[in-house]
Amino acid sequence: MEFRDYYKILGVKPDADDKVIKTAYRKLARKYHPDVSDHHEAEDKFKEVSEAYEVLKDKNKRADYDEIRQYGSDGQQFQPPPGWRSSQPFGGEFNRDSQGGFSDFFSSIFGAAAGDARQQDFSRQQGFNTRQGYGQMGRDIETEMPIFLEDTLNDESKTISYRLPHYETDGRVSEINKTLKVKIPAGVTDGERIRLQGQGSPGVGNGPSGDLYLRIRLVPHPLFDVEGHNLVITLPLAPWEAALGCKISVPTLMGEIKLSIVANSQTGQRLRIKGKGLLSKTGQGDLYAVLKVVVPPTVSDESRDLWQQLATTAAFDPRQQWSQSS
Repeated sequence: MEFRDYYKILGVKPDADDKVIKTAYRKLARKYHPDVSDHHEAEDKFKEVSEAYEVLKDKNKRADYDEIRQYGSDGQQFQPPPGWRSSQPFGGEFNRDSQGGFSDFFSSIFGAAAGDARQQDFSRQQGFNTRQGYGQMGRDIETEMPIFLEDTLNDESKTISYRLPHYETDGRVSEINKTLKVKIPAGVTDGERIRLQGQGSPGVGNGPSGDLYLRIRLVPHPLFDVEGHNLVITLPLAPWEAALGCKISVPTLMGEIKLSIVANSQTGQRLRIKGKGLLSKTGQGDLYAVLKVVVPPTVSDESRDLWQQLATTAAFDPRQQWSQSS
């Protein structure tokens, strides 16, 4: 089992903060999404990036991983130290048997709870049909389905491929690839599970096949954050746009719209754009534009003189409340 350097996979330093990690993940997730990437290993790369983010975005998992890093290096064979047990074992639904896309390395660190889950699943799937003879139900399979935010606005048909065990007549077990075209309903949410009955592993004897579960993963968007069914976009404004007011074009998932910015707008103000968020069972969420005043990174001598004139004539002290409170 190879050690995986999750920081290297995301291209960040071990002391990177949550914002840097999230930004790196967004960039790579969009780059390697199987629907848009021409990379010959796009699907594997996407799963690798998703696994790294799954660990590093969670402070408890990240702490466990940082502790375990001292026992291995990237590309080298790895075994957890004796007695290792994660402080927050990952749920059994993403173990290797479920084909959830996570590596053996991930399971060895965070899969401590998977064994019990697999045993319970095995017990549930045993069966004996007195009319037709012995039968064992096939295992359920779970795999991730990456979806762009834009895809959630309409019913989308997606092609998925996954591996299934195949039982030969001589008793040997091999693997086969299975491909399905699945309609993803509009309004799906991150983490939602879609059940496809009878599309899992084949049963043994007269046992029925297990089910296939698709777990929806919304691919991070470069512009929008998701808050429930609402979207949030940071809207940069030049100082003069905030001071004088303006009309600007704002992107949405459905195309650009014109938004009026009133004079004397402030950083941090949230403007609600109704009905431009994600679909839900009861309607559609909203888009919130969060204003952020941005100063030009460089200024000419002429611009500097104008800023100086403004500083002299404006008679404005943004820290006046400090002196009042003291």
